Amino acid sequence: MYRYNEFDKAFVASRAAQFRDQIERWQDGTLSEDAFRPLRLQNGWYVQRHAPMLRVAVPYGELSSAQLRVLARIAREYDAPEAEVYRSALAAQRKLGTVRLPTHHAHFTTRTNVQFNWIPLSKAADVMDLLATVDMHGIQTSGNCIRNISCDERAGVAPDEIADPRPFAEIMRQWTTLHPEFAFLPRKFKIAMTGATEDRAATGWHDVGLRLLHDENGELGFRVAVGGGMGRTPVIGVVLREFLPWRHIMNYIEAVVRVYNQFGRRDNKYKARIKILAKAEGQRFIDEVEEEFRQIVECDGGPHTIPQAEFDRMSTHFVVPPQVAACTPADPAAAAALEAAALQTPQLRRWLERNVAPHKNPSMRIVTLSFKRLLQAPGDASAEQLERVADLVDRFSAGEARVTHTQNIVLPWVHADDLLPLWQAAVEVQLASANVHLLTDMISCPGGDFCALANARSLPIAQSIMARYQDLDELNDIGEIDLHISGCINSCGHHHSGHIGILGVDKDGAEWYQITLGGADGSARSGEARPGKVIGPSFAAHEVTDAVEAVIGCYLALREPIGERRETFIETVRRVGLDPFKAAADTVRATAVEAV
Repeated sequence: MYRYNEFDKAFVASRAAQFRDQIERWQDGTLSEDAFRPLRLQNGWYVQRHAPMLRVAVPYGELSSAQLRVLARIAREYDAPEAEVYRSALAAQRKLGTVRLPTHHAHFTTRTNVQFNWIPLSKAADVMDLLATVDMHGIQTSGNCIRNISCDERAGVAPDEIADPRPFAEIMRQWTTLHPEFAFLPRKFKIAMTGATEDRAATGWHDVGLRLLHDENGELGFRVAVGGGMGRTPVIGVVLREFLPWRHIMNYIEAVVRVYNQFGRRDNKYKARIKILAKAEGQRFIDEVEEEFRQIVECDGGPHTIPQAEFDRMSTHFVVPPQVAACTPADPAAAAALEAAALQTPQLRRWLERNVAPHKNPSMRIVTLSFKRLLQAPGDASAEQLERVADLVDRFSAGEARVTHTQNIVLPWVHADDLLPLWQAAVEVQLASANVHLLTDMISCPGGDFCALANARSLPIAQSIMARYQDLDELNDIGEIDLHISGCINSCGHHHSGHIGILGVDKDGAEWYQITLGGADGSARSGEARPGKVIGPSFAAHEVTDAVEAVIGCYLALREPIGERRETFIETVRRVGLDPFKAAADTVRATAVEAV
C-alpha cells in the first residue's frame, strides 16, 4: 500500500496545525461561525443532530494495522460527548421509543471512509494531530470538491483483475488534493474505479465511473462514464468514452470538471450535481467535454498526461508484500484438516462458503470480516473490535486491510493454511458472521439517530430485520439479497441500488418508509446498475419488517430452478415484475389497518 513521503507527511501535519489555529481563533471569537464553517468542513468536521461528526478519509479503502489502532484509540479516548450533550440526545431518543446511541465507536461508510459521531470540537485539533501520525486526515471528505476516490476492495488480488487501479487512484488523489479548480465545484464530486471484469465498486452510480480494460491492440485504458448518482434523482452514468488511453485519464477528468464548473448550476443545490447537467444537456454536454479535452491535449500540450516513469514509480507502492511473496505453497495436510473441521462445524463451513473468496495467488485467499450482527449497527466497530482487527491484520494479512462499500472489512493477503486459525480468532471477536451478500449483510446509513438531514431512523429498522432473520439455514435458503437502508433522500445508505431498498420519509413529523425493489449496483450478483422502483405507499415503522418478510415470502413461492440452482431474488423480481410483490406487501398494510 502507498506510504507517505516527506512531502505528504509535511502537508498533512501543516493542515493539522492550521486547523488547530482555526479552532483556537473560533473559540476566542476572532473567527466567526460563518468563517469557521467552511474551514472545518474542508477538514472533515460536520455538526450533526446531537454532536460534531468527523469523517476520516480512507483513500481507495486501504488501511494499515497501525492506522486501525489509531482509529481504535480515537474511538476509545475521544468518541464520547460531554455529559449534557449525551443526556439531551438520550432524552430525544426516549421520545421515539428506543435508546441506542453507542459511543466509543467508529463507523465505516459506503464511501469507504470512517466516521466518528461524538467527538467534541474542543478535542478536534488533538484528534487531527493523532491522525497525522499515521498519515490520515479528513481532507476531501466534505465540501464541494472531488471527494475521496473509491476502488474495488479486491484491487491487486482479484483473479478477474485486468489491471490494478490503485496506482491511478493514488496519482489522482495527489493531483486532486492540490488542484484549486477542484476545490469549489457547484456540488460534491465522487469518483470510483475498478480494474476487474466484475464491477465491485458501483462505478455506474458515481459522478465519474472508471473501468480499466484493454482495446483490440492490447493497450490499457479506461472506459469513462459520467453523470451517475443517487439522491433525489437516481441516474446511472453515461459512457462518454468506451476507451481512453490510461495516460490521458487526468486530462480527460480535467475536461469534465472544467465543463461542470462552467455550466453546472450554483443557484439550487438540489440541481447542482453533474448528473443533472449531463442529463439536461445530453449530447451537448458530451461535445463540450470532448472539445475541452481536445484543447487541453492539442493546445495546452496535455499537462496532466501521466508519464510512464511516474506510473512505474507509483506502482512500486502496490506490490505483493514481502512476507506474501516469500510464502510457501498451500499445505495439503492443512487443507485436509480444514475440510475435516468444516464437516464437523456447520458455522465454519458456511463461513468458508460465504466469507472466503479466491485470490490471484492460488495459495492465498480474500477474507471478509462481517460487522453485521444483532445489537450492532451496520458499519459500526467498537474500539475493542478495531484493535482486535488490527491484530488479525498483522497476524494473517501482511498488515493490510480494506474497507468495503458494503461496510465490512476485507483481509486481502490470507494464506490458505491460515483459514482455520483466522476463523477461530474472528469468532472470539464476534466478526465471523457467515452472512456476506445475504439479507443480514445489509447496508445502512446512521439515519435519524445521528444525522441532522435524516427524515427517519435507519438503525432500528436494520436491527428489527436483523432480529427477524437470525437462522443461517433460512438465510442461505433465501439466498443472496442486497438490502440497503437510507434515512433520507440523500441516499447515503444506497437504497436506490438495493435489491430491496428502504427509504425513510417524513409524514407530518412521523417516520414512514418507502420500499423499492429491483435496484442493482452493477456487481455480478446484481447485473447492470439500475435504480429500484417504489412498490406503493409508504409503511409505518412497525410495518416495515413484516413488509420485507412478505416480499421475501412472495419470492420463495415464485422462484424457479435454473439448471442445478434456484433463482436469486433479483432474478425472480426481473422475471415476474413488481405486481406480485406489491400485492404481498399490501397485505401487511391492510392487516395493520384492520387491527386499528
